Amino acid sequence: MVLYRVLFKKKKFERQLSLQKKVLDSILSYCQIKHPEECVLILKGKSKHGNILVDGLVIPPFDYVGHTFAGFPSSFLPFDMSYVGIVHSHPTGPAEPSLTDLQNFFGLVSVTVKSPYNDEDIFAWDSSGNSIKLVII
Repeated sequence: MVLYRVLFKKKKFERQLSLQKKVLDSILSYCQIKHPEECVLILKGKSKHGNILVDGLVIPPFDYVGHTFAGFPSSFLPFDMSYVGIVHSHPTGPAEPSLTDLQNFFGLVSVTVKSPYNDEDIFAWDSSGNSIKLVII
């Protein structure tokens, strides 16, 4: 039993999301353009020891959006190991993830942006709905 714990014990990392400033600006601009509908984007980057670095975005193919929803069929995405999560907007209401957001979690992190889409209106969450520290680099 001790050997099992040594071999398979996972180290807990405090997650942090690092967004490049140009990526943040692109997210905010896209949300403003799509308002009053929700929007969805895929985050590209890499993760190491709990630090998720986002350096790019992808507009998902065949995305569907409305005033209270945004999504995409993941089966149409090309295989790409650099997908680390998604970002979507909340044109009305709080930035906290809804039950639907958590049920459709994709990747390592989910980012929500609330209106009016300024630098302080962006938040990161894990698959349980817990806040993740967000750093702009």
